[in-house]
Amino acid sequence: MITKTDKYDVIVVGAGPAGSIAAKTAAARGCNVLMVEKRQEIGDPVRCAEGVAKPQLKEHIQPDERWIAAEVKGSRIYAPDGTCVELSEDVSGAEVGYTIERKLFDRALAREAALAGAEIHVKTRATGVILEGGYVKGITATHLGEKFEVRANIVIGADGVESKVGRWAGIDTTLQPADLETGAQFLMADIDVNPDYCEFHLGNTIAPSGYLWVFPKGNRSANVGLAISGEVCGQGKRPIDMLRDFIEERYPNGKIIEIVVGGVPASGPLEEMVTDGLMLVGDAAHQSDPLTGGGIVNAMDAGKLAGEVATQAISEGNVSKARLKEYETTWKSRHGKRLKRSLSVKNHFVPMTDSELNKIVHSVDGVDLSKMSLFEMLGTLIRKNPKMLFSLRKLFI
Repeated sequence: MITKTDKYDVIVVGAGPAGSIAAKTAAARGCNVLMVEKRQEIGDPVRCAEGVAKPQLKEHIQPDERWIAAEVKGSRIYAPDGTCVELSEDVSGAEVGYTIERKLFDRALAREAALAGAEIHVKTRATGVILEGGYVKGITATHLGEKFEVRANIVIGADGVESKVGRWAGIDTTLQPADLETGAQFLMADIDVNPDYCEFHLGNTIAPSGYLWVFPKGNRSANVGLAISGEVCGQGKRPIDMLRDFIEERYPNGKIIEIVVGGVPASGPLEEMVTDGLMLVGDAAHQSDPLTGGGIVNAMDAGKLAGEVATQAISEGNVSKARLKEYETTWKSRHGKRLKRSLSVKNHFVPMTDSELNKIVHSVDGVDLSKMSLFEMLGTLIRKNPKMLFSLRKLFI
């Protein structure tokens, strides 16, 4: 139950990376912050491959061996016929570098928010927002069966896919089936896995309109997961069944010690992430990469920026949508172009046949991709496959 006060400068709903960074940032700048989390344990259950690039991570928190499960040096992308393209860590994207333990990592971020001065309540579920004069003025919530309301100058919604906080405030956060990647993941032990590389497997047999991943976690263990479009799920195909098929062939003697399922937005960011008195961050704002599904770095960046803008807006006595839009505009200026490009690439590759995917991977056989950026690699693929990838040329204009 909220005991210290019934009015805060900032309320953050959701204690994932975006929420905790937002809470920490605002609290460190002198705001009175409350962060609520509906689950009884922060970081659990894990709905993430747990991969994150080192440089981007270090912008927000110093790595700690207690929550780093493995350190990889690159990624390997497999065509449907097994042909492999190897990429170095530097060009493998924002999901390759460390494989972390999200349960410990999320709690470390929440601990930093608490040390900065934020008040945190778990097993506390937001049930609505308080609207007055068109402004969000706080939330209604429940804790251990008790109902209460708590007010704030700004509410930050970090409550995940199809954010309820956003919907209650009038922002459309719904996703069409084609814009939602539905996945399943096994934490597997006692398997033969290369500890130095993350793997990405493509193909309509393995993962139609999606991909399968293997992220090493040390000691012969790995996160093995698969995500497919919600449209494919609507046709009766289940990610967990496809994942089991892969496991039976690739790791027949492996031990499954944890199973998680969930969804990731693959639509590109929301057009509107703010309204009067409210900001959305992380998956609530659809900020994950539409191509890879990775979202930890984007979420942390959003949380920090939202915390900064919230603090300044409150000090000015102006929490209007127009004022808070600074957060949205700045975040999109930093990440929008890249995510738009990822969405274009995803939409182009999803309809491809296995034969076409094989041809594209074969076209760079013998080409040294290790020193290319992802953008440069796409340019190389387009030059070598001008007919199949013609529509992607606009990305380079």
